[in-house]
Amino acid sequence: MKHIIFLTAALACQLALAQPSLQPAAAAPAQRTALPQLQATNGNGAQQFTLANGMQLIVQPDRRAPTAVHMVWVRVGAMDEVDGTSGVAHVLEHMMFKGSAKLGPGEFSRRVAALGGQENAFTTLDYTGYYQQIPANRLQDVMQLESDRFAHNQWPDAEFAKEIEVVKEERRMRTEDQPRAALIEQLNAATFIASPYRRPVVGWMSDLDAMTPQDVRDFHARWYVPRNAVVVVAGDVDAQQVLALAQKTYGRIADRPVPTRKPRTEPLQKGEHRVLFKAPAGQAYVAMAFKVPALRRVQQLEDGDRDALSLLVLSAVLSGYDGARLDKALTQGEGRVADAASAYARVFGRGPATFLLTGVPAHGQSAEALEQALRAQVQRIAVDGVDEAELARVKTQWVASTIYARDSVFSQANELGSNWAQGLPLDAEERLLTLLRGVTPAQVQDVAARYFGDDQLTVATLVPQPTQVAQQQPAAAEQPIAAPVR
Repeated sequence: MKHIIFLTAALACQLALAQPSLQPAAAAPAQRTALPQLQATNGNGAQQFTLANGMQLIVQPDRRAPTAVHMVWVRVGAMDEVDGTSGVAHVLEHMMFKGSAKLGPGEFSRRVAALGGQENAFTTLDYTGYYQQIPANRLQDVMQLESDRFAHNQWPDAEFAKEIEVVKEERRMRTEDQPRAALIEQLNAATFIASPYRRPVVGWMSDLDAMTPQDVRDFHARWYVPRNAVVVVAGDVDAQQVLALAQKTYGRIADRPVPTRKPRTEPLQKGEHRVLFKAPAGQAYVAMAFKVPALRRVQQLEDGDRDALSLLVLSAVLSGYDGARLDKALTQGEGRVADAASAYARVFGRGPATFLLTGVPAHGQSAEALEQALRAQVQRIAVDGVDEAELARVKTQWVASTIYARDSVFSQANELGSNWAQGLPLDAEERLLTLLRGVTPAQVQDVAARYFGDDQLTVATLVPQPTQVAQQQPAAAEQPIAAPVR
């Protein structure tokens, strides 16, 4: 089984009444007579359809090689979990490889391999995805396999008992044994109060310990419904032929409503949050999260969307290329304060957005000095602004990276699925590039001045501990010190 940290394999449900099922056409007369609808097209030849049961289909023809990428994106992730079952979306992803009404544990992966294909899956805060890279002439086979496990995923409890231990070990290796990853987990937990973004995708260990097979089956039955998913196919394919295959496979899954989502709006932060995290490490690490507007739309923009676009450009000015501002100012020369420094605008997604400044203090420099140096670079832009040449470089690199990404069939499918999962239109990529080209120096200077104060800031600092001290006091080493405001 192949797994990726926040991106890994899933699970399913066996309750006959609650689970979607593949029905013969005669059993669903309403669906038999309904026709799929063409919803949208974009400038790159992609077409989006809605099947009779509400499931979406996006097809992106690319005839340069006789291969295809087939993906299923489900608009459900860690943010849709409830307290006490954190990690269940990710565990379900693992269990999706453990069988269906037709296949035994592991048989899905063996069949994809026999077709000459590769497959994997991933879970994030916002969505879960499954994919296969295959010869184009085997597309029908993987559509039959994937639609079967989407509708009929089932497995014995013994398979869950084994796989939950795999997930726990994944958490140990990728989070608990990695000080910086553990710090970011604590940063998120301190940054958000009401938003489910405070929980880790992999789940808290206590929740994994308490998780049951039924927790996973219930999550599958609740969220894996046609109206909450999209099939994305890119490669050497014909859109109408793919549509016909989708109708014969996914189109026969019974329609059910998507559960109502509660808003869980993050309250306004009114003071700085701080976390000190003690762990065995060779160097300190600083991570600062500023609450900023999210990018919710790429058409009919509101003020928050415009600011989010400007923040994206700001992040690229700070660390979007070799020799960008943070690199040049903080990591070079005799007086350098950092071994590494970066900026990242996390403005995409279904939940709240943050702007991250992170860095590793250079030898002899303190975490506090690096924190002040990072903020000083943003303040410098707030006061002095940026020039057109600097923005032109950033925008040129964006256009180039977008064009290069289109060389990859997988990247094309991934972009289309990601945009759909976040509620963006089929032509979001083209719209986004146009909008980014229009961001002005004044807009970048404006957001640098308005969004980097103390009241919307959470700071997490890794305090290195000697290995022998951590061994003598394991409990203390595992307990981060959180600011009372949290």
